[in-house]
Amino acid sequence: MLITVSEEGPLRVTVLALHGDLDAASYPQVVDKAQEAYAAGARRLVLDLTKVPFISSAGLMALHTTGLLFSGHLVQKDAGGRLSYRSIDPEMDQEARQRVKLVNPQPRVAHVLETVGLHHFFEIHPDVAAAVGSF
Repeated sequence: MLITVSEEGPLRVTVLALHGDLDAASYPQVVDKAQEAYAAGARRLVLDLTKVPFISSAGLMALHTTGLLFSGHLVQKDAGGRLSYRSIDPEMDQEARQRVKLVNPQPRVAHVLETVGLHHFFEIHPDVAAAVGSF
């Protein structure tokens, strides 16, 4: 997966443009880039899914983990160094919705987000400008 990082708008919103399948092979890259951005001071994030044709359960975990990270939660790893996850909690995770926005998921990806309920967890915008402007 190719991940392009940029800053947009007067509030310096970090944009991660993802290119390729978001799956078991690529989800650590997404989480790592989000962690790097957060460590560098980013507090508003847009994930551009325009060029993501497929998302697996691992990709869904990457989106959820990124939301938690930008809400100030630590990303935890198990004894084997793998990311550990917790279930979605709408009340606890409300801040993630305010800090991480998604852009233009392709129909297959949008269907998966709707099926698992992540379309309630994240605001979804038609383009980067709209997502950046929503902050």
